[in-house]
Amino acid sequence: MTAPPPASAPDAHGLRAIPRGVWMLGFVSLFMDTSSELVHSLLPVFLTGTLGASVAEVGLIEGVAEATALVTKVFSGVISDWFGRRKPLAVLGYGLAALTKPFFALATTFEAVLFARFADRVGKGIRGAPRDALVADMVPPAIRGAAFGLRQALDTVGAVLGPALAIAAMMALAGNIRLVFWFAVAPAVIAVALLALGVEEPAAASGARPPRNPIRRAELAQLGAAFWTVVVLGTVLTLARFSEAFLVLRAADTGLPETWVPLVMVVMSLVYALSAYPAGVLSDRMERTRLLGFGLAVLIAADVVLALSGSVAVTLLGVALWGLHMGLTQGQLAALVADTAPERLRGTAYGLFNLVSGGALLLASVLAGALWDRLGPAATFWAGAGFTAIALVGLLSRR
Repeated sequence: MTAPPPASAPDAHGLRAIPRGVWMLGFVSLFMDTSSELVHSLLPVFLTGTLGASVAEVGLIEGVAEATALVTKVFSGVISDWFGRRKPLAVLGYGLAALTKPFFALATTFEAVLFARFADRVGKGIRGAPRDALVADMVPPAIRGAAFGLRQALDTVGAVLGPALAIAAMMALAGNIRLVFWFAVAPAVIAVALLALGVEEPAAASGARPPRNPIRRAELAQLGAAFWTVVVLGTVLTLARFSEAFLVLRAADTGLPETWVPLVMVVMSLVYALSAYPAGVLSDRMERTRLLGFGLAVLIAADVVLALSGSVAVTLLGVALWGLHMGLTQGQLAALVADTAPERLRGTAYGLFNLVSGGALLLASVLAGALWDRLGPAATFWAGAGFTAIALVGLLSRR
């Protein structure tokens, strides 16, 4: 597979250097995340308040859902490398996620929510690895961090708009969560339309070579020690960073009214969105692992603040720190996978990275829910701080 021609000179920097396709993928992510986060910002209190689920069951749903998304990515990533096509799988994944949105409003049992969340995350899994590989296909290495940072920033703008829309709808509809969930349908449909009509796949990734099995032993051997080091680092970090549903529950536990619970995701996502692109640009000009180390230190601070919190204001401070750590780490991990994997195996590399991380996220969310139920919310965040410290020590030793 030959490299796609860059839209600008490799040494160009700034927003103008980023290709139109990356911008469009960013807006696709923005609209889909608006839809998804509108639902997710209210789902924990819907489960515990309306359906009577326990916090451990919330942890189980979140763990199964997110792990499903990450595990599914390995299959879509391999298929996208095998046939040299990324966009069709991305359209399928976004389309499936859009189809699940009405089921949240219609759910009357814990099992129904589990099914809807499972199907929604299958869609996320199908689209994730091909989309990330598509971003890497579109840009030269010199602006790779900036491109991933921009897409992540636009995605996170949606994560701000979704909970903000949820707050407005909750106030307008007197707290009727089921009716609020219907507002998630329209932005999901817009996301699918933008991807189908507005994104063109680079010629080098759209079938210019014959199909080739990327999971043969000789092919996988090309994923060297540097790539697997990134996988290990991402796995340990995932153990430390359980589902954001626990941030929502922590805010409710410290006194935030149900109508205003989505404010948690607004605060986290706003900080995330504001920090992701600058962090990506900075990572193109320095060692990416330095930013990762700083991001891990910020996560430790977030966990400590949330563990000690006794008020809504302190909880929101911890949530803001959590968002900053996301902005400093998530784009860097995606760029590091592209940095360390051969171009022809990018989809497979993203899939494998997320497969291993998926198991870690399932374990982390289930453990967090169990700790919360048995020992209280503080224990959940102290455990997160401990895992993060282990990740930071590992990162420093590898450097």
